[in-house]
Amino acid sequence: MSAPFRLTRPEPKETDIQASILQALSAHPSVAWANRMNAGAGKLAYPGGKASRFIRFGFPGMPDIIGQLTDGRFLGIECKRPSGKVSPEQAAFLEKSAKYHGVAFVARDVRTVWEVLETTKGNHS
Repeated sequence: MSAPFRLTRPEPKETDIQASILQALSAHPSVAWANRMNAGAGKLAYPGGKASRFIRFGFPGMPDIIGQLTDGRFLGIECKRPSGKVSPEQAAFLEKSAKYHGVAFVARDVRTVWEVLETTKGNHS
């Protein structure tokens, strides 16, 4: 007997969530600047197809978006789909940033970003 057919709501792509969040950050009065950060690794190819040395850009756990609030605090946002999982390295980075008074969190939508920024206004402790 096969499992019953179930419809599931499609999730937005993480890149679409990031784009929406960056657009919202550009309009928020508490945000001085924010940019998308790419992380990864690989080998570049020299002309003729010969592989170069291994290179890494960014670091494990680096959030998808980094920035600065107008009061000087660090801003780090890890963007995830609704079903997305946070890696241990990402969780550790966000925790350490928050411990030292940065505003760092996981966002699955723009509403979460706006709510966090509104609740952290003037909260420097």
